[in-house]
Amino acid sequence: MGLTSDPNYKKLEQWYKANAGSLNMRDMFDSDKGRFSKFSTTLETDDGDILLDYSKNLINEEVMAMLLAKSRGVEEAREKMFTGEKINFTEGRAVLHIALRNRSNTPILVNDNDVMPDVNRVLNKMKAFCHRVRSGEWKGFSGKAITDVVNIGIGGSDLGPLMVTEALKPYSADGPNVWFVSNIDGTHLAKTLAQLNAETTLFIIASKTFTTQETITNAESAKDWFLQTAQDQAAVAKHFVALSTNAPKVGDFGIDTDNMFEFWDWVGGRYSLWSAIGLSIALHIGFDNFEQLLAGAHWMDNHFRSAPLDQNVPVLLALLGVWYINFFQAETHAMLPYDQYMHRFAAYFQQGDMESNGKYITKDGTRVNYHTGPIVWGEPGTNGQHGVIWNINSYDQWGVELGKQLAKKIEPELKGDSEVTSHDSSTNGLIGFLKKNFA
Repeated sequence: MGLTSDPNYKKLEQWYKANAGSLNMRDMFDSDKGRFSKFSTTLETDDGDILLDYSKNLINEEVMAMLLAKSRGVEEAREKMFTGEKINFTEGRAVLHIALRNRSNTPILVNDNDVMPDVNRVLNKMKAFCHRVRSGEWKGFSGKAITDVVNIGIGGSDLGPLMVTEALKPYSADGPNVWFVSNIDGTHLAKTLAQLNAETTLFIIASKTFTTQETITNAESAKDWFLQTAQDQAAVAKHFVALSTNAPKVGDFGIDTDNMFEFWDWVGGRYSLWSAIGLSIALHIGFDNFEQLLAGAHWMDNHFRSAPLDQNVPVLLALLGVWYINFFQAETHAMLPYDQYMHRFAAYFQQGDMESNGKYITKDGTRVNYHTGPIVWGEPGTNGQHGVIWNINSYDQWGVELGKQLAKKIEPELKGDSEVTSHDSSTNGLIGFLKKNFA
């Protein structure tokens, strides 16, 4: 049954037409002092709490009950993914990035074969390689240790690793510098190489087929640059490694196939940072920290698989997305992370969301008559405040000044020990969360 034919969707549609105009945020907070507790959830982890506060959305309990209708088979579809069914029906493949970060090592089957031994084999190979490079044991052609790593890839082979290496920069002590080249415009590569020494540079060529035009063009240019200094084709093997499954092409390029790190057709590009594509991350922050990254993702996978839908963070966020784009016709989604280390997150998530959901044909072969996903965009939050946020939330100067005054009041409350109850329930809840977790 198509989404718009589902009786639950029709019921929600009728409710929206009759009642959406009365969803006033201030009134909803004034009339329900427990709104924050109803529309927020806290995930308790060994490394601190994670809070999802969705109380400032245009919803009430009636809306959430209708959005959470199980008629769309979310739980069944989720289990099909986790059990290795070929839910990528256009290519006839499983979608198993969860296996890449399956730190519990429970068997995950594809065509009745457990993929975990292969996953662990590649991870162990990555671990040994990272140790050799970071310790200085791996030497370049002139006997010098590696100081810089250049990841040459595009799409998922670039966006994810770039985002994470930037986000985890504080963990990069003792690791090599990491650079990323993706644009086929030669300026991107030339500007990068101008800052490097061929004797101490390692190139990672990230292409599953080793035929991606942009990546291989840049890789050939990088090799030409390198050989101008090395003057020996055999030296390529000490300065180039491959993230690929095409051993013959890798060998033809001059890379020792022992230095080829593989991944599988059940790894989608937009999820590939958890695979060998994450080698640049592991080199930069160290393999122990890379394993912690995998463990964090595995924790969230377990939450997504086991938590009830009304407490399931990924599900709740997805439902809000459906609500806004298909009922309020909010066709764009701004992501404005305030932590500068997360400055590439919006670009990364553009691919994650838009490539995943930007489809117009259903699994039944019919054209959709609803929105499948928004246009995702954004930049660091404080930059956005002085740029695009004016168009989203068009305060006048009086409103800006009011915000400053409110901030002055809240700042001392964050430092005090007493419980804060002087604001709306969401603001009080956020202040309480911050005081608990960042004391």
